[in-house]
Amino acid sequence: MLLSGMLLATVSFGAVTSAQTSESGSVGLEGIIPTDPPSQGATITVPSNGQTFTALPVTVRGLCPGDLLVKVFKNGIFSGSAQCTNGSYEVVIDLFSGLNDLVARVYDTLDQAGPDSNIVTVRYNDAEFGVIGPKLTITSDFAKKGSNPNEELQWPIIVTGGNGPYALSIDWGDGTPAELISLENPGNLILKHTYTSSGIYRILIKGTDKNGSTAYLQLVGVANGTPGQTNTGEDNIRTVYVVSVLWWPAAVAIPLIVSTFWLGRRHELYVLRKRLEER
Repeated sequence: MLLSGMLLATVSFGAVTSAQTSESGSVGLEGIIPTDPPSQGATITVPSNGQTFTALPVTVRGLCPGDLLVKVFKNGIFSGSAQCTNGSYEVVIDLFSGLNDLVARVYDTLDQAGPDSNIVTVRYNDAEFGVIGPKLTITSDFAKKGSNPNEELQWPIIVTGGNGPYALSIDWGDGTPAELISLENPGNLILKHTYTSSGIYRILIKGTDKNGSTAYLQLVGVANGTPGQTNTGEDNIRTVYVVSVLWWPAAVAIPLIVSTFWLGRRHELYVLRKRLEER
């Protein structure tokens, strides 16, 4: 009751900043509100179970709930992502030689996973399998990443397999010409791009090695803010439910915290004493 009417907090849905500023001599409170993971999963409607492919890439389509992030996995390996839009998603992927078990999984803004989709098993008949060595693969630790408009977005990717040199084509999804990058040897590479307008963008990376082997990776890029805006005050795309920070002058906050703790201790001692008297 002591705090009633004195503390006013709001819950906001936005980006988590890397640091919180405060007035000199004040005290701040901040926390993350836990939420339940998604209860409804995505489905895979395309391709069909048992389908065979002889060429890449392959498009995976299906239904999904809300505006969650959808990640597609092949044989348990992350293969691409898309934002659920109007109840559906579409991800361009490549395949391993032979059988591939495809699964789609939704994630909320806290990166909590929902239930798995139906499993769709497809086959890829790779004519070059075993002839030119390990298959070219492009991966990333990030399925979704973002920055403010007019600020550089950096995206690390990993290129493995195949035979160098490699040619990478990156379509950032904002209408700018595809970026072409050459890479002599497999390894880590940081892609860089600047979005000028807020929005959610489909990034499609295509890699080709010297033998013509190809690999694909689709990702979700975000420029913070309402689509169409060119500037926001947010710091990054780690979007979560947060409690907004409320700063109190230290002269008010510290005595209030101490007195509240003291009253709580007195009440605890009173309850213990009453229980002892009742025995």
